[in-house]
Amino acid sequence: MQQVFERGGTLEISVARAETPESSKIDPIEAAGSADLVWRLKIVSLEEESILVEMPVALGKTMRIEDGVSLVGAITIGQNRWKFKSRKVCDERPTGSRGPCMRLELPDHVERCLRRFVRFEATDLQLPSVGMWPLLDPRTTVAAETANDTAFLAFVASKPIPDAPLVMPSVGPKFQATLVNVGGGGVGLRVESEDSAVLGRHRIFWLEIPLGRDHPVPIVATGKVVHTHLDSSQRTYIGVSFDFTFRLAHQEVVVEQIHRAMRQVQGQKNS
Repeated sequence: MQQVFERGGTLEISVARAETPESSKIDPIEAAGSADLVWRLKIVSLEEESILVEMPVALGKTMRIEDGVSLVGAITIGQNRWKFKSRKVCDERPTGSRGPCMRLELPDHVERCLRRFVRFEATDLQLPSVGMWPLLDPRTTVAAETANDTAFLAFVASKPIPDAPLVMPSVGPKFQATLVNVGGGGVGLRVESEDSAVLGRHRIFWLEIPLGRDHPVPIVATGKVVHTHLDSSQRTYIGVSFDFTFRLAHQEVVVEQIHRAMRQVQGQKNS
């Protein structure tokens, strides 16, 4: 932990689940009701019994974690990875910080992962599988975003969600990725080696991020690949920035979808 802090590094944090789906025949995200969101948070300070990190933020909105909530996390140094358990202690706003922070219990121990793998083994987190399409004409996203917004607003108002097929922009062939983490302006994704060739030909994609049965309207958005790196297993990790150029109002819907997912996984009632 000290090494990560001294290098100005980050932790990956997610809210721990209380239960594990019992049947391997059921989609674990559907069984759990909601997918898990992993947040990449900058370490602000490290003390003897606690660690201060920046609070999760998505597209300018703070995603608060309640005091006392159990957390799971990961630390990465080079090719080595460790996992740990912690707990949210309190909110703080230290002098000179870029935004609100939260104090976490310093873990009693960290467990070395057998391989550098993005899933938090043995911690019962379910990372969303993201649908990706090369976006051929970004202007065609307006109708798709509008339809998504309409469906989400119907869901929030407890009204029937339209049964019409999902409206799609002009796109190429679909492939799958895994949502590794959520950052301030986008997401980190993992693409398996067999699907990564498309990343050499395209940089703008249409994304569909399902969040489980408790959130029946998926997040959809345009994403621009801003950086990539390859791991030892030839899987490609990509940083994707959301782009709302053609319909800025859609950004508010995406933020609210993420916010509701955060509240739900902490056991809060959606307003």
